[in-house]
Amino acid sequence: MDWQIQNQIKSLNLGDLVRVDWYDASVGKSSFSKGSIDIPSRSWGIYLGVLGEKNKHIILAQNSFKFTDGLYDIDYTAVPLTWPITIRVLTPKEVTTEEAETLLNSFLTGHRRTLKRRTCNHERLH
Repeated sequence: MDWQIQNQIKSLNLGDLVRVDWYDASVGKSSFSKGSIDIPSRSWGIYLGVLGEKNKHIILAQNSFKFTDGLYDIDYTAVPLTWPITIRVLTPKEVTTEEAETLLNSFLTGHRRTLKRRTCNHERLH
């Protein structure tokens, strides 16, 4: 990993709104690739830390759905630690440390949201 990226990661705080520029994995056909497989990507989110047992990833929370029990379900992006080009803090402490810790805890526990849907038998409406 690039030393500049290491320094950028060390300067991040839980709850910062960050932008990560990185090269995503690519899928393509040889007739269109023209020899380039680098796919520049940009992700924004609330920094939750660097996690992973075998491969470390930067975890960014992108959407959160709060439950009455204080847990959240989150949509997130996990960027492999060796893929970033630059990491930039857009807004320090966009969410409080406490809320960021709750988001992280929800991520780690794998809480999932379920949507209750009502079904309607249209024949009964006539």
